[in-house]
Amino acid sequence: VQLQASGGGLVQAGDPLRLSCEASGITFSMYIMGWFRQAPGKEREFVAAISRSTGTTYYSDSVKGRFTISRDNAKNTMYLQMNSLKPEDTAVYACAARFSYRPAYYSTRSEDYNIWGQGTLVTVSS
Repeated sequence: VQLQASGGGLVQAGDPLRLSCEASGITFSMYIMGWFRQAPGKEREFVAAISRSTGTTYYSDSVKGRFTISRDNAKNTMYLQMNSLKPEDTAVYACAARFSYRPAYYSTRSEDYNIWGQGTLVTVSS
């Protein structure tokens, strides 16, 4: 069972960036997915979540309107399209998964997820 996050890098403020999270070893369509981030010296925080099959999404207030979470169950991959990036978006972004029977369920709580990827660093310069 593995989640592999990729797509991070160094960008300038206002630039876009797309993160990917590829899953292996699980029936991806049966898992809710989420993105979390942790900035240096700060606690991990919720970014976005998506249900396993209905496409229901939820965002933190800090990224709403700028970030878009999506998934392609046929490719076992989740995405995070980040637009209008700000220096305060600088963090290690990690993807997480949890099995669910409920097609529209999602969670914003890190403790609800039991599979985590290694994270990818996003640095936004001003």
